[in-house]
Amino acid sequence: MKNNYVEEIAVKDLIESAIDGMLNSLDPHSSFLNSEKLDELRVQTKGEFGGLGIEVTLENGVVKVIAPIDDTPAEKAGIKAGDLITHLDNEPVQGMSLSEAVGLMRGRVGSTIVLTIKRDELDDIKIEITRAIIELKAVKSRIENNNIGYIRVSSFNQKVDEEIKKAIKSFKKENEDSLIGYVLDLRNNPGGLLDQAVSVTDIFLDKGEIVSTRGRNKEEGSRYNAINSDMINGLPLVVLINQGSASASEIVAGALQDHKRGIIMGTKSFGKGSVQTIIPSGENVAIKLTTAKYYTPLGRSIQQTGIDPDILVEQSEIKSLEQENRRKESDLRGSIKNEQSIKDVSVSDSKQEITDYQLTRALDLILALNLIKQ
Repeated sequence: MKNNYVEEIAVKDLIESAIDGMLNSLDPHSSFLNSEKLDELRVQTKGEFGGLGIEVTLENGVVKVIAPIDDTPAEKAGIKAGDLITHLDNEPVQGMSLSEAVGLMRGRVGSTIVLTIKRDELDDIKIEITRAIIELKAVKSRIENNNIGYIRVSSFNQKVDEEIKKAIKSFKKENEDSLIGYVLDLRNNPGGLLDQAVSVTDIFLDKGEIVSTRGRNKEEGSRYNAINSDMINGLPLVVLINQGSASASEIVAGALQDHKRGIIMGTKSFGKGSVQTIIPSGENVAIKLTTAKYYTPLGRSIQQTGIDPDILVEQSEIKSLEQENRRKESDLRGSIKNEQSIKDVSVSDSKQEITDYQLTRALDLILALNLIKQ
């Protein structure tokens, strides 16, 4: 090849591509990490990297979106979990490895890329996205309904457990007497670090197994158990999941479900139940190899099956009651005027407007459980 290929080729690139292709043939998550990709992986787990802000996998030759990351260019552009990316800047992804496709999606901050998306039965959609530095604020929290703690976790990178503990302490300090429950939102959370999934689950459990891993040699598996006490003192907990909840998210949801510590609500999760190990194989290069599968405390494999919610709630699209082109009496030609001065009340000013149906159902459930308890 070196002597006869039509163009000059670098032997190093050829060898790396051969290794990557061999690993990709095993499963979508195994790959070769050269120095550049290894550095990217280190940066991602620390919570900041450049790109579009989507977690992807390879499925039937095309790139499938596991989830867009909160507040990133991809999410703002309308990319959704389950979208199939067929072209990048009009170049087909068919035949590419996952690492090649991800490499094309990365680029100079401020530059643009056009993604061709296949979504459900709709015609192909073209979406232009501007690349940016992705700074992950993995945990967001607030009080809902004056008495329910809401914690949103968008990924399991470093120190997520500390951020959640900090949020719970803040809730207790400001609202301890009024708190009646918590919502843990893991929707569109593509996963992350195993130790963070274990630590986050441990926040809500008193005891018991959280997750186990088993490789080809079943006797060499690992078990992870709760070692701390339930930080929310047994208050009702609803965990929101959807198709974009994967890997570490499924570990948390599966453990809380098996221990009957939380009610899982939403839609079926993604189904990534495999463990990848980074194996150094030279100077600043490594192999990312699938070495085991995750199992919930009751021995359920997450791989390709995902977590089924206890309560199935689809995310309905709720349109605002305030519609600009809805005709009213005052729009009719010759309509009789009202002699009284009436203030025009905008529906959008009302805090009662529902924009997140699944979250609303989760809050309703906690309120109902509190009424039953009383």
